[in-house]
Amino acid sequence: MTNSTDTSTILIVDDEEGIRYFLERFLTREGFQVVTASSGEAALVQLATTEFDVVLLDLKMRGIGGLDVLADLRQRWPATSVIILTAHASLESAVEALRCGAHDYLFKPCRTLDLRESIRSGLVKRRELLQLRQLTSNSSVPEPPAGSIEPAPADRFLQHSGLIVDPIRHIVTLDGMLLELSPTEFDLLAYLVSEAPRVVSPQELIREVQGYATDAAEAAETIRSHMYHIRRKMQTTVGHSVIHTVRGIGYTLTD
Repeated sequence: MTNSTDTSTILIVDDEEGIRYFLERFLTREGFQVVTASSGEAALVQLATTEFDVVLLDLKMRGIGGLDVLADLRQRWPATSVIILTAHASLESAVEALRCGAHDYLFKPCRTLDLRESIRSGLVKRRELLQLRQLTSNSSVPEPPAGSIEPAPADRFLQHSGLIVDPIRHIVTLDGMLLELSPTEFDLLAYLVSEAPRVVSPQELIREVQGYATDAAEAAETIRSHMYHIRRKMQTTVGHSVIHTVRGIGYTLTD
């Protein structure tokens, strides 16, 4: 992803020593200049004088938390790309962080492939934002205020009945717990969330999600099997299901 001439700088902010160690070793091998901070307080000291290209930011830390550091970052260095590090149970906080201007989020421990791609896209976005600032500073158009250069990705996630769906990362959590779904199960559940609270027929699910038409009986049988497996995974994971069957019509999500 990088080479020995890469001068991009990354700040790692995490109060878990093992996470910092892994990230620092990996990113140093990738050719980045890496600085670490073991707390939100230490991160703010670094950010008071230094602008980084990318910040890997833990959400849950003792003392000053990740959202407070993010708020300072967005005001002080609005073009810096911030990648949130989070656990499955705090995905809702990660959603809030993205709404507040973070570039992306990763579950801990993160896969190196996901980390590479997130940093790569974060660096691209940073270059675009810096170019935008240069254009506005060289024109009569006033420069946007700090922290407002890019719109928050408020429409990235689908949410209903304790479910949070990320179509980009193909992730679903229910009540803070990750659901391990097949691709078809994910697509069916995501469609129900997008249409909630409307009742969706099996034929519509087959047509809109799986891309073909079939008769009512075959659609009902096919979707019934998928819904059984999704409900069983919900029961196993959190002890209850939020999928509701409306007899003779279709499926919806409980409120």
